[in-house]
Order: sequence, then C-alpha cells, then structure tokens
Amino acid sequence: MSQHPITPRVAFYLTLPPLLWAGNAVVGRALVGTVPPMALSAMRWAIALVLLLPFATRLWRRPQDIRERWPYLALIGVLGVGTYNSLQYLALQTSTPINVTLILSSMPLWMLLFGILFYREHPTRPQIVGAVLSLAGVALVISRGDLKVLLDLHLLPGDLLMLVAIALWAWYSWLLARPPAHMRGEARPDWGWAELLVVQMIFGTAWAAGAAGVEAVVSPAQIHWSPMVVLALAYVAIGPSLLAYRFWGEGVSTVGPAIAAFFSNLTPVFAALMSALWLGEAPRWYHVAAFVLIGAGIVVNSRRSSV
Repeated sequence: MSQHPITPRVAFYLTLPPLLWAGNAVVGRALVGTVPPMALSAMRWAIALVLLLPFATRLWRRPQDIRERWPYLALIGVLGVGTYNSLQYLALQTSTPINVTLILSSMPLWMLLFGILFYREHPTRPQIVGAVLSLAGVALVISRGDLKVLLDLHLLPGDLLMLVAIALWAWYSWLLARPPAHMRGEARPDWGWAELLVVQMIFGTAWAAGAAGVEAVVSPAQIHWSPMVVLALAYVAIGPSLLAYRFWGEGVSTVGPAIAAFFSNLTPVFAALMSALWLGEAPRWYHVAAFVLIGAGIVVNSRRSSV
C-alpha cells in the first residue's frame, strides 16, 4: 500500500480539526446541565446546515444524484454528523474528561483495526511504531506524568458510549477514504466540499433532531439560555462542524484514515492546554513531551512504505 507524503498543507488540514474538536469537548462539558446533549447536537448541526446551504448551489441542479446515492450519503451523514456527536455529548454527561480523552486516544487503533477487518489494509511497521509513540504522548497528558493516575482510572457509564462513538467515527473515516464506485472518479457528482458536507448534514441533522425529540419525551429538560450558551452554539456550529469537517475530509482523502488518525491524538493535548489556560495555569513539562512524542508518531507514519 503506497502512502501520500504529508505536506505542510495537509498537516495543517489535519491539525486544525483536533484543535477545534478539543474546544468542542470543553464547551460540551461546560454546557452540562444547561443544554440537553441531544438538543445541543441537533441545534449545532441545524445552525451549521443553514450557514452552509448558500454555498452548496450545485447540489440542487441534479436532485437525482442524491436519490441514486442516498444509502451511502445517509450512512456517512448519520455516522459522522449525527451519531458520533450525539454520543460524545451524551458521554460527557456521565463520564469525566480524563476518561473521554483516554478513549479518544484509541482512535489510531480503531482505524487500523477497521482497515484490517474490512479493507484488507495491514499496518506497516512505521504505523505500529507511530501508534506506540503517539499513544505514549497521550498517556503523558492523561497521567500528568504520573503513572499512578492511569492505574487508578475507573470506567464510568459514559465511557461505553464514547467507545461506540470512536468506533463509528473510524468507520465514517474509512467510508470517506474508500467510497463506493458511484462516488469515485467520473461517476462522482460534480460536487465540491460544501455540497458533500451539506448532504451529510441533511441526513445527520434529521437523525439528531429525532434523537432530540426522543430525549424531550423520555428525559425532558429546559435549555437555560444565556449569552454564553449563544456563543457556545455559534462556536460548535462553525468551528468543530463546518471548518473541522471541511479540513478533516480533505486530509483523510489525501493520506487515508489510518495516517489521519494519528493527528486526532493531538485533541487531548490541545484539550489539556485549553484547560490549563482556562484555569490560568502554565503548561507543564509533560505537555511539551507529549507534543514531541505525538509529533514523532506523525513523522514516522508520514514515511513512504509499502506492504
């Protein structure tokens, strides 16, 4: 299997989403008890959809393109837009940030596992070495340089939801990188990134809205509106949604999901730095060491290899 080199442009594409998603986790945790999780997910994507619609004009020229491909489009929309984000917000209701971060750090392993089981993509030696380096960096952040912190971790109910969310995101990423024949080459509709993302949002937002409706019936809770909530909604709709998905999709399509997954391990490092800044604390030595280890994992995996 050949690998595309990671250029500075692609590195930027794959680094910005973890930064924005780290902010999304911080915001999601901050809104616990203020906005119900399913409602937060539904409003996030509804706002993002409205903002992006004017840029997806080519989507309506040939509606049959959507009808002919709707099973695939619905699947990636429900997986990447609806389910993953809803489960993450739900997990943050009962799980601790340190546990969610630990589970998120397993992303490269899920990517490699899906590649082996469903796409006959076997990991190369650089990928295995890179995974070890990257996970070691994440472990440093999670443990704050103290092994005892990792040994004392206890799983919470929300952790299982986050595991499911990560597995679904790995599937979503592989579907983007290995689309069916009708979404490749000349058979692919004349869509830009905006059109493809809008289609995903349509299906994903519909799913999220349905989940929010069930939530309102099963576990009714009011939204406590405030300027902070409005700003938070604006952030999660524009940053982690529009910008992050745009750049992640471009990066995954260039280097593949297995390599892109190593960049996702920057998310817990960014989250730790954001928390440190939020609390007025200076970054610690293990933040710097984690960046070095994760960066080394990315560099190792950017080497050309074949199997």
